[in-house]
Amino acid sequence: MNSYHTDISMKVGIIGGGGRVGADAAYALQFGGIVREIALLDMNADMAAGEALDLRHGASLTANQTFTSSKDYGVLNGCDCVVITAGLRRKPDESRLELINRNVGLFKGILSCLGDIKLADQATILVVSNPVDILTHLASKSGLVNEGHVLGLGNVLDTCRFRSLIADAYQINARDIHALILGEHGDSMVPILSSATVGGVSILSAPGITDEGLQVIVDQTRKAGAEVIRLKGGAGRAVGVSIKTVVEAIALDSGAVLPVSSPQDGKLGISEISLSLPTKVGRFGVIGVLEPVVDMNEREAIHASARSLKEVYSKISA
Repeated sequence: MNSYHTDISMKVGIIGGGGRVGADAAYALQFGGIVREIALLDMNADMAAGEALDLRHGASLTANQTFTSSKDYGVLNGCDCVVITAGLRRKPDESRLELINRNVGLFKGILSCLGDIKLADQATILVVSNPVDILTHLASKSGLVNEGHVLGLGNVLDTCRFRSLIADAYQINARDIHALILGEHGDSMVPILSSATVGGVSILSAPGITDEGLQVIVDQTRKAGAEVIRLKGGAGRAVGVSIKTVVEAIALDSGAVLPVSSPQDGKLGISEISLSLPTKVGRFGVIGVLEPVVDMNEREAIHASARSLKEVYSKISA
């Protein structure tokens, strides 16, 4: 049974906390007011210190929280949740999977450094760096924490973008829209339109919405990250809010069902790779994965997504 309580002692560490995504995540967590301590780790010590100081200046108007920073991994000692945002930035015309050769080495170095410090008992690791599904699977096999305590941001961000773009296109309250993106966080992401709803009824019930219109928004969602990179150099705000959603589900032990990435063990016939399916998230990471009811086309698309990820993972795990 979930406790639905605020763990006021929870310490969250953000690796890459001086960067755009890490800093936006910390800012979102400050406004959430749930976690008690936020530690920013960045190789640019001054940037991390500046972000921590800026957050500290706003504490009297937000929440009773502690902000620390360093380029030394010791700042993460005792963390209950470590969020890994560090990574090389994706180019506008580059897929997330193409980041694999540039980011895996960096990520393995991060995992090695985490092995040299003492995290809290039953700590969780939330992977945000891309390609997130591949790196999540790497972290789950690292032995740093129990496999179920590793999860990736996965398609929480894509789902957020998808719902928001639908709302914007058809003038609907975004919070009334429930439509999932599953599979890979990347080009093979799968929109689950068969169960999409607005206000509890089929999304096609809303005036003006058509299958063709939704497909246009699906395409916009796939290209959303690249478009933000083109316009402002990198995503941050929506990613930060998405990270906050997952971290607070952990802190509150809420059992929230979110499309995070995690190692799969048979749902929809998929195993031995990490990708996003509806997942109950609690204090120690993954509580359980729900097997979604999908149509045949969606099922095959998720399997194709899994095959694509497995092919990439086989090349870096050999």
